[in-house]
Amino acid sequence: MNEPCAIAHARRQTDGSYAIHCLEEHLHAVAVLAGNHATAMDSADWAYLAGLWHDLGKYADEFQRRIKSVSGYDPDAHLEGSVGRVDHSTAGAQHAVEQFSVHGRILAYLISGHHAGLPDWHSGETGGAALNVRLNDKSHLERALRKPIPQSILAQNKPASLPLGKSDGFALWVRMLFSCLVDADFLDTEAFMDEGKAAQRAGYPAIEELLRRFDSHMNENFSGAEPTRVNRIRAEVLRQCREKANDAPGMFSLTVPTGGGKTLSSLAFALQHAAQHGKRRVIYVIPYTSIIEQTANIFRDIFPDAVVEHHSNLDPDKAETVKSRLATENWDAPIIVTTNVQFFESLFAAKTSRCRKLHNIVNSVVVLDEAQLLPPEFLQPILTAVNLLAQHYGVTFVLSTATQPALNSRSGIGWTFKGLDGVREIVRDPDTLYRDLERVTVELPENLHETQNWDEIAERVQRHESVLAVVNSRADARELHRRLPKGTLHLSALMCGEHRSRVITDIKRRLKDGEAVRVVSTQLIEAGVDVDFPVVYRALAGLDSIAQAAGRCNREGKLERGKVFVFVPPKPAPPGHLRRAAQTTVSLLFASHENPLRRELFQHYFEQLYWKAPSLDKQGIEDLLKANGQGEVQFRTAAQRFQLIEESGYRSVIVRYADSPTLIGNLKKEGPKRWLMRKLQRYTVSLPDYHFKKLLDNGDVSEVHPGMFAQTADALYHAELGVLVDNTNIDPNALVG
Repeated sequence: MNEPCAIAHARRQTDGSYAIHCLEEHLHAVAVLAGNHATAMDSADWAYLAGLWHDLGKYADEFQRRIKSVSGYDPDAHLEGSVGRVDHSTAGAQHAVEQFSVHGRILAYLISGHHAGLPDWHSGETGGAALNVRLNDKSHLERALRKPIPQSILAQNKPASLPLGKSDGFALWVRMLFSCLVDADFLDTEAFMDEGKAAQRAGYPAIEELLRRFDSHMNENFSGAEPTRVNRIRAEVLRQCREKANDAPGMFSLTVPTGGGKTLSSLAFALQHAAQHGKRRVIYVIPYTSIIEQTANIFRDIFPDAVVEHHSNLDPDKAETVKSRLATENWDAPIIVTTNVQFFESLFAAKTSRCRKLHNIVNSVVVLDEAQLLPPEFLQPILTAVNLLAQHYGVTFVLSTATQPALNSRSGIGWTFKGLDGVREIVRDPDTLYRDLERVTVELPENLHETQNWDEIAERVQRHESVLAVVNSRADARELHRRLPKGTLHLSALMCGEHRSRVITDIKRRLKDGEAVRVVSTQLIEAGVDVDFPVVYRALAGLDSIAQAAGRCNREGKLERGKVFVFVPPKPAPPGHLRRAAQTTVSLLFASHENPLRRELFQHYFEQLYWKAPSLDKQGIEDLLKANGQGEVQFRTAAQRFQLIEESGYRSVIVRYADSPTLIGNLKKEGPKRWLMRKLQRYTVSLPDYHFKKLLDNGDVSEVHPGMFAQTADALYHAELGVLVDNTNIDPNALVG
């Protein structure tokens, strides 16, 4: 069979004939698209060459035979030789090094990893062939060069643009280029293989249009709001955010007490700043998966056609297949709502699907909601990445929180903390704002070291008809809940997102209608869940957590003062960060019973908390990613170590709640389609490995698609409590509640 060109892809058409995607055409198209992606970071020449050479290995006879056989274009192709897996990415990497020596290694990382992910330079702990090993086997390039490859592809000048960020920023720059390449390769392939899907990617409204819609929504919102003191303060915060949005791009803080309207005010700043300075999108980064739905829904009410919600439950990145990639996004929408885990792990990732979206972070506005919840053990590499994005990639950051962490640079004898400098506060006078929005009285126990038992705590809580009690772990939530009167509501991450959303909606309705409601919750209710209780009880925790819990009390300022009671539970907070946070609070407050929510306390609190952390880079990420003069970086090892939530210790299970049984059936039949994964995210629960294995052994859960598990036993999921697990030994880390 004679074909007109070397084949990149072959597609069987409805009439039984085959459409051929010529390799030369694919290489040039990916080169142009990758170069366009990298224009915003002034590195188009590197990305263009990576696209031009990424599939050189496909010229080899071995690959051509394989694609003809596998696609069915030539079913007899297997008779000419092996049609097994063919390495088609190493040839281009070797050509780059032959052309440009050490500088060619930059392209070699990109090209060699465009399917399998960015490699380590040296063999390390992750397995897989290291780049220095792959470059030594010249047979890949030799096989490709036996074919007549046009010189217009092979002969190129060395790129002239320089890496961004010197040695500290080299790894991020390479990862950004990698994003440009893999997204371009995906989009060009998709345009050939599935024209309909490619057409669906266009048509988002412009930032300027979104700003007009937002202004209209807010004008209507405030015109109908009650003229209360709190609403007047929120309007002033909003006004100051709009005013400050005209300032030059860079780093900002938005320091507003809980209940001060941070969510919509920060969005006002972001949209106006983006319109004023030509930013491409707004990315809203939220600490917990458990409350992302609320923020995404607020934004969707205003912009139904412009918001992409992307978080990590059932993330197809963890089981990368052709089908699973359809459930990921490349973040090309104008408003992205995501989590700390998804955002920061992507910035340190090696997998193609995880990295694909990174170039769309360039020239954006990123709002870090509840910035105090950045994990101390990874704080240094996170802040290094934030600095690099702000300095070299046109990203404006907004650190939005009631309790600003101490992120400024400082040093002492034998140590240096490279923080965020030059951060500008959006609100003109935070101290006055805090005094004006003071709506609660916090009562501390007389002895912060003396515990109470759950019966004593329950007896105090149930004295109040409407009350919220916030505890430190899922196990604690159940211990307290079972001691409270029937009808008490329960919230924890052992309930799926859809279940939590329905309970939160019910809580808000009851509070609005003046009905009595008692709620026991883990800390998931503290960040971004807008409820307004007259009384809140909070188990001893970090000072920032106590402040967040207080933000759920008298939120609208309708009472003279709300009441917040801190109690010492029978067991300390779970080991690690949560326990260190509680201990830091005790050391700060033990000698003083003044108002624990004084703004000046938070600087001292965070300084002590970070100082007590075992390390602000416990996995040595910065050393792994710091390039030497030879460009030798351990990309894959760093990605494996940078896990804000230890992936290896948890498994996601799709539970049976509401409509999920039908969706589980669809998953079994169709696999992880994008629309289906979007829906299933709301019905997943993350369980520790030891619980998951027990459920799997008992037949309570089963694998419904490779790497994806669903509830089998009806009794596993409780209508009030969520997944039923052994309360005596539950989730010692309790990372998200």
